[in-house]
Amino acid sequence: MTVHFIGAGPGAVDLLTLRARDLIAASPVCLYAGTYVPPEMLALCPPSARKIDTADLSLSRIVDEMVAAHAAGHDVARLASGDLSVFSALAEQMRRLDAAGVPYDLCPGVPAYAAAAAELRRELTVPTVAQTVTLTRISALATPMPDGEGLAELGRSGGTLVLHLSVHRIEEVVAAVSGVHGPDCPAAVVAFASRDRQVVLRGPLSSLPEQVRTAGIRMAAVVIVGPALAAEHFPDSHLYSDTRPR
Repeated sequence: MTVHFIGAGPGAVDLLTLRARDLIAASPVCLYAGTYVPPEMLALCPPSARKIDTADLSLSRIVDEMVAAHAAGHDVARLASGDLSVFSALAEQMRRLDAAGVPYDLCPGVPAYAAAAAELRRELTVPTVAQTVTLTRISALATPMPDGEGLAELGRSGGTLVLHLSVHRIEEVVAAVSGVHGPDCPAAVVAFASRDRQVVLRGPLSSLPEQVRTAGIRMAAVVIVGPALAAEHFPDSHLYSDTRPR
């Protein structure tokens, strides 16, 4: 058997990869975080599949379920929202499966920031405006950030700043980022990107706290800050420029 770690994307079922769809359909056990994974995605599971909501389970109990499935010879679809490469709690699960001798593989998914950018109809890297995207979060009520990875420090690098797992502390985010980008920097919050309950907020950075409070957004959102969100006057990319020698 194999534990299939699957990037379940931002939530829309049709944004699953074909590989993800097929792995879910072939796995007798499915572990998912009900807070983020919509019920319609679980309809892809086999009719007799054991579905386990991990939202209130500890890491040890989640791994115990995988180990038990391994002992029974059952493949496991372990769904993680967005993509596995960022903020998926994947590393600690793989470490424990390695120790238990349980095999696993990884299936990438559409990351939340990419879905948010699509809904905003914006490219996060614009020629001469922003060529760097920084993916981060705040440290409040979570694992401490490593030295040198504070918001103010990261913001000084310029480019586009994308924050996951931070909308519930939007006042702190704005206070930290305003010192670098300024209160009038273009910004946006996209909650539940790609889903029916999606909420999109735009405006200057300083406007976000009130907008977020009014919309009642507390989770499942990304905050994006940077001049690329409003860039209009910029040169064509060199790769496709009419003046580039062919």
